[in-house]
Amino acid sequence: GQLPTWLQGMLLRNGPGMHTIGDTKYNHWFDGLALLHSFTFKNGEVYYRSKYLRSDTYNSNIEANRIVVSEFGTMAYPDPCKNIFAKAFSYLSHTIPEFTDNCLINIMKTGDDFYATSETNFIRKINPLTLETLEKVDYSKYVAINVTTSHPHYDSAGNTLNMGTSIVDKGKTKYILFKISPSVSEKGKKKSCFKDLEVVCSIPSRSLLHPSYYHSFGITENYIVFIEQPFKLDIVKMATAYVRGVNWASCLSYHKEDKTWFHFVDKKTKKEVHTKFYTDAMVSFHHINAYEEDGHIIFDIIAYADNSLYDMFYLKNLNKDFEESNKLTSIPICKRFVVPLQYDKDAEVGSNLVTLPSTATAVKEKDGSIYCQPERLCEGIELPRINYDYNGKKYKHIFATEVQWSPVPTKIVKFNIQTKETLHWEEHHHWPSEPIFVPSPDAREEDDGVVLTCVVTSDPKDAPFLLVLDAKTFKELGRATVNVEMHLDLHGMFIPEKDLKIETE
Repeated sequence: GQLPTWLQGMLLRNGPGMHTIGDTKYNHWFDGLALLHSFTFKNGEVYYRSKYLRSDTYNSNIEANRIVVSEFGTMAYPDPCKNIFAKAFSYLSHTIPEFTDNCLINIMKTGDDFYATSETNFIRKINPLTLETLEKVDYSKYVAINVTTSHPHYDSAGNTLNMGTSIVDKGKTKYILFKISPSVSEKGKKKSCFKDLEVVCSIPSRSLLHPSYYHSFGITENYIVFIEQPFKLDIVKMATAYVRGVNWASCLSYHKEDKTWFHFVDKKTKKEVHTKFYTDAMVSFHHINAYEEDGHIIFDIIAYADNSLYDMFYLKNLNKDFEESNKLTSIPICKRFVVPLQYDKDAEVGSNLVTLPSTATAVKEKDGSIYCQPERLCEGIELPRINYDYNGKKYKHIFATEVQWSPVPTKIVKFNIQTKETLHWEEHHHWPSEPIFVPSPDAREEDDGVVLTCVVTSDPKDAPFLLVLDAKTFKELGRATVNVEMHLDLHGMFIPEKDLKIETE
């Protein structure tokens, strides 16, 4: 096919790539050593490159020729002599474990720099052009957090916003929103942007020892949207996981009898909205978008009725019949919540406070709290992306992968929220990755641009490829076939040519 001439820059992706080291194997697909790969678009040509992230974890494991650093689903025992003293000592040193720097989930931009990220307190700077691994940054040196999300947000001023959990710090467990400003020069020398890291606000956890797990958060023009869900981390179990010989993933549990709480923080005042908003128990990994309209906050998420998704990806389940034999016990549902921030304080108990046209409701309870029920937009989609220029604003289009009852993505989908119209691309035995929207330079409409996705195949005769779709029509513009074994990855970003200014060290 033919690529649009304006498409110049790089698609940079991240995901698990190596699951076996020597005689040892990771238990879970999300544990594999990070593999970066990039597609560079230059004058209608596409160049491919891939490289393992040379993390300390990678280096230690390769040197020992076995897994010696624990990951979320795989506990490693570097010292085979597990006598009682060694056990007691390692128990003490693992209370809040020294986490891995195998940053395999996403790519984050701060200022002119790019980092591979996961959900621990470590991120690794990378050179996007060569995929070389540069310095390691420990968030906990700049802000008291133990875990963080891999889905930051970017504002118009070039700041990066992210959230992390501070576990039992000064006897409190809280969720911390922090801001990293683009790096500044001091006397001609570039200063680390992390030195000026600013804590925007903190939200106390409802439980000291059972903080909520979260993978992303939402942002509107004036508010941060945070969901405290009853999918929780058990800190005591986590502290004793090493000595009990179990993985950290087993310390996560879903409390289906609990509520899901919504927190809204005013970005200007840095204070949380007082009203208590909640909904039924659910598990959500990905926020899609959020915006404000007539005194309401509207936010769209992908939600599940349980936490079975994670268990699907234990490698023992990833056999040749994976697509057919593994069925999710709850399908992903795209839910829209409409939350009235401004409402009549004298409204009757039991009345619906939503005044916008929507099937979503927000009902006032006796104690003044507000019980929210969502509108169901669609079902069976995951890894949602939008035109990021519309982040925090009213929008129409979601680009996603389609996953019905099997967790394997089989189609790329474009869903129009307003008309409910769906366009899709699929090919038999082909699994696409998260679709990334790239706007055209003279875009007039939200969907003027292209959608990029890496497609792998379950048929060894077929080579993997990068697919370029016209975002408006979803017609294929072209594909670039790659003659290497490509892995299903997780997340990534498109870096326009102008942002690929890499200082030569």
